[in-house]
Amino acid sequence: MSSTPSGVVDLRSDTVTRPTPEMRRAMADAEVGDDVYGEDPTVNALEEAFAGRVGMEAALFVPSGTMANQLALRLLAAPGTTVVAGARQHVVVYENGAAGPNAAVQFQTVADHDGTIDPDDLAWALEAADHHYPTPGLVCVENTHMPADGAPWPIEALRALRRVAGALRLHMDGARLFNAEVATGTSAAAYAAQATTVMCCLSKGLCAPVGSVLAGPAEVMAKARAERQRLGGGMRQAGVIAAAGLVGLRTMVERLAEDHVRARRLADAVAERWPEGGCRPERVRTNVVTWRHRATQVVRDHLAGEGVLVGTIAPGVLRMVTHHDVDDEAVERACKALAGAP
Repeated sequence: MSSTPSGVVDLRSDTVTRPTPEMRRAMADAEVGDDVYGEDPTVNALEEAFAGRVGMEAALFVPSGTMANQLALRLLAAPGTTVVAGARQHVVVYENGAAGPNAAVQFQTVADHDGTIDPDDLAWALEAADHHYPTPGLVCVENTHMPADGAPWPIEALRALRRVAGALRLHMDGARLFNAEVATGTSAAAYAAQATTVMCCLSKGLCAPVGSVLAGPAEVMAKARAERQRLGGGMRQAGVIAAAGLVGLRTMVERLAEDHVRARRLADAVAERWPEGGCRPERVRTNVVTWRHRATQVVRDHLAGEGVLVGTIAPGVLRMVTHHDVDDEAVERACKALAGAP
């Protein structure tokens, strides 16, 4: 059974994945240089590979997805403007209020119950600027949308939003972008074509130990490099971690389909145990399962006692995330534990 060294089935997040043996070899053998000077060949290769994969001119390797999102806010939204975003998006909820001090912007949040933003809500925000509301400076989308059970954006819905945005720039938080690609058959490049900038985490489903990549126009990425330094993200011989990201891009995308199948199995178990919990298995198309329960800690303690770790994302909301380190046997163990939960 695939699990942590302690034998625990860890479904708290796909960030808990461990680098594969191929990644460890690549890290040990990586050719390196000083990335602050732009001289690390492995980092340069990763940035070029990712930019090519998403159809952008250039890319920048950064320590985390949060830093990538914060860079996009600093670069694309003028101070004093608003960022139109879904109320449950990572950049709004899960980045410790970073947008205010980092970019001097505020969020204008809109409903994102199904993981998407209604173009009419964006149109309202744009028109409201004529009525003394703050002026929108950027729109952000999250693909896949984690709190909506990892929902991928339908490409036509994203194109519709892009049309309404007009000259307003769009940033895509694509932390799990390749999950969206695999689930929908829409390429990462087709998604990114609707955005000014796009970021992706290498340390989630792609199993790299650390790092994310931000991509966009070459001019914007040149400015992003300077802003990365201001945020303390300048790295030196970073090729030792970039090497794992290259392996992830090359070997870990297609297998995400396995995670999606396993998440659906977990969703079935949750819906059977708590039909009132709001988990709808047909909505689980990628690797995230969420459900409501008033006593989340009681559930977590029970599952932990059975060797299964799950997380929470809000008061009364539990989450499980499938990933490379959880196989079919581990999922069945989790389903059995769920069936006996209080």
